[in-house]
Amino acid sequence: MNYKYQKLFKQEEEEGRFWPSFTDLLTTILLCFMLIFIIMMVIKSLQIEEMKKTLDQIMGVRAELVEQLSDEFSDSAYGIKVDEKTGAIIFNTEILFAYDDAELKTESFAFLDEFVPRYLDVLLESGYEDYVAEIIIEGHTDRDGDYLYNLDLAQNRAYSVASYVMSDDFPYKHIQEELEAKLTVNSKSYSDFRTDEAGNYSAKESRRVEFKFRLKDEEILNKTRELLGE
Repeated sequence: MNYKYQKLFKQEEEEGRFWPSFTDLLTTILLCFMLIFIIMMVIKSLQIEEMKKTLDQIMGVRAELVEQLSDEFSDSAYGIKVDEKTGAIIFNTEILFAYDDAELKTESFAFLDEFVPRYLDVLLESGYEDYVAEIIIEGHTDRDGDYLYNLDLAQNRAYSVASYVMSDDFPYKHIQEELEAKLTVNSKSYSDFRTDEAGNYSAKESRRVEFKFRLKDEEILNKTRELLGE
């Protein structure tokens, strides 16, 4: 009888030892998870701060480029405009092309010979060249005709500009070497039309060629800015 109680007591004693040990194990695991979580949050915080610094740096470069481009073309006789947000160079297509035509006018060559070197002097020779990923020549049209027709027209116009700038007739050969790694041609058809001061659609303002630039990692940084809520 005594043996029976002793055995029961021993079993309860062993169980009593097991549960505190198991509880300690769970507590240790929980503390480990909490420690890992805290470390991950610290790393995440540091990454966010680093992304903010990079974002501020890139946005600062864009702002400086926009300012320098605006200063460079403030006295232009061709009515060149610089978009304050993107830095895109905007000028009326009539400088380059006749209506509904993609062949460069004779007088357009003098304009490009003057404009392109000045534009690239800012982008590629002022310490910003390492930031610039792409230089884009982008064609735009008015709404005359259907979308695909204008898509083709705008593409051909942008290509005509690029073709001359990269041709043997263009006098600045050193520029061509730099452009080979960065130059692209794009068409927006009539999708990005312009309006007049009253906010009404303007066919004349919509017909244009734009020179634009894209900074390295700009898409990733823009997405980062969205994620950061800025």
